[in-house]
Amino acid sequence: MTIQKNNKKTIMKPLSGKTAIVTGASSGIGRATALTLAQAGAAVVIHSRRKDRLTKVALDIQKKGGKALVVAGDASLRSDIDKLLEQTLKWKEGGRKYDIVVVNAGRGLAGSTLLSDNSQWEDVYHTNVLGAAYLMRCAAKYFIGRKKGDIVAVGSVVGRNISPFSAFYGSSKFAIGAITEGLRQEVCAHGVRVSLVMPGIVTSGFQKVAGYDEDNFYKGIAHMGKLLEPQAIADGICWLLTQPPHVHVSEIMIRATGQNYP
Repeated sequence: MTIQKNNKKTIMKPLSGKTAIVTGASSGIGRATALTLAQAGAAVVIHSRRKDRLTKVALDIQKKGGKALVVAGDASLRSDIDKLLEQTLKWKEGGRKYDIVVVNAGRGLAGSTLLSDNSQWEDVYHTNVLGAAYLMRCAAKYFIGRKKGDIVAVGSVVGRNISPFSAFYGSSKFAIGAITEGLRQEVCAHGVRVSLVMPGIVTSGFQKVAGYDEDNFYKGIAHMGKLLEPQAIADGICWLLTQPPHVHVSEIMIRATGQNYP
């Protein structure tokens, strides 16, 4: 950790010297996480399919004095994940290494098991489970060799508290929670931390892409009051990453105060 003096203010940089990969970084939780980790001193590699949006995120990071590398790709494809890791290890400004991997890329799907669009089921699992698990596996092997490192998987409250209204999507987050805990047990003896972050309802573009509308979603949550913004999740991720190496926050659930369910 370094301390940077800016005029009369002292700014703590607890992630200085570290390089972080953030998938799904073009918007929502991923974007907020990338910006937050950069402010904490990390050099950040940002990944998503939308290169134009990633470029804007990188500019926002660089305007504040941070370092960012844009790598466009699909987090459901092994070839694109391999490319992401290869380019990270070639990035001179990032030290040609990485210390943190935030596995955030994912997609939602409105509707229950009976009513959701089953033509999208495979796409959900390719991104939320198979692609995420492959990235976690690659990162874990690399971190074992270094005897340190952090993997943070972004799950969901519906992966722990299954809702009939989003059961298929919830099942993908249930799966990534199981994979995260199994991997944690497998690699913790090597000094590698694997954490699961379970957000509650977060207001972002996620709902629109997932197919949620007034009737199938917003009416049912109107009583919950003020919901979470992506920054609340980004702050939680940054907090667990800044714990001492021997302290492992293996999972956290972050809800809006008024969210009674799930």
